[in-house]
Amino acid sequence: MSPVLLTSLKREEQGLAVRHDTMDRNPVPVTVVPHGTEAFTGRIVTERVGALRTSTVEAGAQLVRRTKSHIERSPERLMAVGVQTTGRTVLVQAGRQVTADPGDLFVYDTSRPYFLDHPEHFSVHVVYIPRHALAVSDEALDSIAGTAFTTGQGCAAVLKPVLTIVATSAHTLSASTTNGLVNGLIDLFATLVAERHEGPAEGAATTRHHLVRCVRRHIDENLGDPALSPESVARAHHISVRYLHRLFEDEGITVGRLIQRRRLERCAYELARRGRTMPTVSAVAQRWGFVNPAHFSRVFRGAYGLSPREWRALRHQSGATTRTADQHAGTEVTDPFRQSVR
Repeated sequence: MSPVLLTSLKREEQGLAVRHDTMDRNPVPVTVVPHGTEAFTGRIVTERVGALRTSTVEAGAQLVRRTKSHIERSPERLMAVGVQTTGRTVLVQAGRQVTADPGDLFVYDTSRPYFLDHPEHFSVHVVYIPRHALAVSDEALDSIAGTAFTTGQGCAAVLKPVLTIVATSAHTLSASTTNGLVNGLIDLFATLVAERHEGPAEGAATTRHHLVRCVRRHIDENLGDPALSPESVARAHHISVRYLHRLFEDEGITVGRLIQRRRLERCAYELARRGRTMPTVSAVAQRWGFVNPAHFSRVFRGAYGLSPREWRALRHQSGATTRTADQHAGTEVTDPFRQSVR
């Protein structure tokens, strides 16, 4: 983490000092010109988070300018997405001028000139995403440069808290959690681009599809957690339980049923495996999130027509393929480790 503090600078010292420190510390070179005649104060904290770079800025009124000469010195194309926490940001890029108020997101392209005018004391979190990390067309990225979004609904509502966590707390999290957040943020930003480029109807469908995929992936990655539930899933994705259930209205299964089905599939697969040492049925159940053995046996029999012990004995005795044993049990089950996440 790299903090920069600028305090009590005289007017004649401000331009040089701010320009020098910002050029050195900001993820991309820019020129900063303070507004007004009051002493200028400011703070910049930058960090690398996986493939991303982050910047948290709190400062007095100022104008930030990135010109062609800046771009020539650092030509890497980064898409910057910021969340306004206090004050305002007036963004000018690609012939567009937008204002981000507290809570809003704003997006710009560092490979093109831009102005960021902060007319009052402000604070922002900005995440810089490399162009090569985005499976998005140049046309779509051009459509989002120099834009701002309210965060009351749609993909922006989901992206905002993830962006804030990555910018402020990633250094306190485990490596696996951080990687998950980084990948999720990149995916969410790509969805936001699609939402803007394709139009509200198509964008909403894209957002829904992406969130369903994220939820399914989250469930598969956390099946062993006994606390996994619709409530915990909604919390992890910063959405309400009601909205989570709405997402799955067209999926043919509820979130609670999906969790149970995926756990049963993992248990069935593991019980059927041969090996020198075989875990007990209760150990397999606990490994995949079932804390009550009696409940596990009941739901397993309901799904497969056999008790867990009968299932294991049948599979080991016959040496049958997964499909043959499933048919014998009256239920066809796909090997969960070959099943792709929808």
